Amino acid sequence: MDLDLAREFLHAHHRAVLATSRSDGRPQLSPILCAVDEKGRVLISSRETAIKTRNLRRDPRASLCVMTDGFFGDWVQVEGETEVISLPDAMELLVEYYRLMAGEHSDWDDYRAAMEHERRVILRVTMTRAGPDISG
Repeated sequence: MDLDLAREFLHAHHRAVLATSRSDGRPQLSPILCAVDEKGRVLISSRETAIKTRNLRRDPRASLCVMTDGFFGDWVQVEGETEVISLPDAMELLVEYYRLMAGEHSDWDDYRAAMEHERRVILRVTMTRAGPDISG
């Protein structure tokens, strides 16, 4: 699948399962919400202490299965390399993520305080592959 087609799907659909690799090589799966930034990278909000964050710091390869809200139907799998961006550098990316997902917040100061309190990070995935290319 062309990466631009995958990005188009991700612009419209935000529910996904993120797969990272545990230290023993087994997959670790997390239900997440994702958005696509203006450069076509996938943004995911996580916590500094989350297992997925720790896994991606050790091995930046990520796979996402993105689906429609109805679950059954169209879906896209994307793979790529992930940057883990911590606070304070993550703050404006967290604001961008929120805007892409939900629009304007009613109190940005409160939102920023919550992001600091929760020790939020941005997982930014640069897509390198997308599918499916065939159906069976």
